[in-house]
Amino acid sequence: MHAIETVLFDFGGTLDSDGVAWKERFHALYRAEGLDVSAEAFAPIFYAADDALVGALAPTTGLEETVHALAMGLEAELKRRGAAPDSARGRRVASRFLTEMSAAFARNRPVLKALGERYHLGVVSNFYGNLEAACESSGLAPLFGVMADSQRVGAEKPEPAIFRAALSALGAAPETAVMVGDSLSRDGEGARRAGLSFIWIAPEAAQSAERRGASEVAVTELPELLDILA
Repeated sequence: MHAIETVLFDFGGTLDSDGVAWKERFHALYRAEGLDVSAEAFAPIFYAADDALVGALAPTTGLEETVHALAMGLEAELKRRGAAPDSARGRRVASRFLTEMSAAFARNRPVLKALGERYHLGVVSNFYGNLEAACESSGLAPLFGVMADSQRVGAEKPEPAIFRAALSALGAAPETAVMVGDSLSRDGEGARRAGLSFIWIAPEAAQSAERRGASEVAVTELPELLDILA
């Protein structure tokens, strides 16, 4: 990595976890609640509930309300597919999800502060239209100069337009910027299309299973960025 001035981050799976996306984390929590459904069967349930929230939440909706809304959407989708709904289960899943998020934020906040002393920071996320409120309620918003929300920008990763919107807001150039994210197809491919460098955050098992580029930089948790960028 050289001549880097700007660091952009994905939100879900990157800032709130060690490279594990919301879908996988919700699936694990539902399995812990006794829901016998495979990852393959859970995926369309999650995507339906997730898509339903895009543009449906008020821009001021905080992270806690967002997670609870998604959990209730999952319960509705489970009911629609013939499973017995359980709103109490949905609330428990949301609460555990938020607890895990809070722990990740507490660990990652000092890392972001340290990076912010050297770089311009921003968030680029495929979100629901309330990314700024979610970052504000998590205590991360003051650390970022821009929070580019796909629903607000009108472009989703891996489309270059959302990356360019973030860079423009920061007055940054792609050749001096790096994107940090957990998805090779959205974050990595989007960074490539927009001309940014890319750092992949993912568990070691995922890194071993996925095909990686020869020059790809990868970490297993956000604090490792301090060894690469600081």
